[in-house]
Amino acid sequence: MNNAHDDDGAPHAFDETDGPADMNGSEGIEGMDGFDDDAADDELDDGPDNSGAFEGEDSLDNDLLEETLRQAAAIMDPVPAQLRQTAVEAYALYALDTRLAELTFDSLVHGLPIRGAVDAPRMLTFRTDELTVDVEVTAHGLMGQLLPPQGARIEVLSGPQLTSPPALTADDLGRFAAELPVTGPFALRLRTDAETVMTEWLRA
Repeated sequence: MNNAHDDDGAPHAFDETDGPADMNGSEGIEGMDGFDDDAADDELDDGPDNSGAFEGEDSLDNDLLEETLRQAAAIMDPVPAQLRQTAVEAYALYALDTRLAELTFDSLVHGLPIRGAVDAPRMLTFRTDELTVDVEVTAHGLMGQLLPPQGARIEVLSGPQLTSPPALTADDLGRFAAELPVTGPFALRLRTDAETVMTEWLRA
């Protein structure tokens, strides 16, 4: 029943090469219903690329969110005026006319313990290329010496303050003293006739 016949009636075996494609007048899947895989792929590749647009929108949204949070923080939690002033004074270290005096000696670090000493003064030395500042800090205040000896106005800087920092004067021999207990972070700012010098910040 599966055999075909020639015109003369002789049986003819079914040829395996006569697949469905040949019987339907088409050549493989590509010809079926006129569908072309390569053409479809080309159309997908040539489609518009919107990834860049999405990235741009994300960047814009992030910038807007950052600005909104910044404005909210300025209203709900503003920076105290004195803290802002302290930051400005700290930035003054970068001014061209202000020099930094580096800490070269601290008795808490380099000094030898003295047996029986109670509340021994803390000895500090700050240096620039041309100026040395020796400072003795006690529970009652501080005193010091400038070398080479010279007069200067010295401001004692500390944390946020509601008023101007306390100031003292070094005499012509470079000596200064004040009954001014130092607590927390502090630094000294010295104004001589030649320059302005600021020491490193230390914790008392």
